[in-house]
Amino acid sequence: MLFIVRFHDREEALPLRHEHMQAHLDWLAAHAQQVRIAGSLREDPVLPPLGALWIVEAPDREAVQALIASDPFSLVGLRARWEILHWSKAFPGQSVTI
Repeated sequence: MLFIVRFHDREEALPLRHEHMQAHLDWLAAHAQQVRIAGSLREDPVLPPLGALWIVEAPDREAVQALIASDPFSLVGLRARWEILHWSKAFPGQSVTI
């Protein structure tokens, strides 16, 4: 199953993001089979991130929750909240490289 996870960072958490970015990137690389696409979200490219978006392949919502719980950004309290939504891909046979 595919899921979209939309993260909202705590407003005061930018120093945490900088401090733990390498651990987060290393974690994402180690979980690339599950977290298929990940990236920060900003109102403008020059502004700091407000959160992030992941596309996750997992058997169920509980597996997605477990991934989120093990992410270094979650462990240090960067995330204020998140949404986990099941995603029905419109063209399931279409492969896209970003």
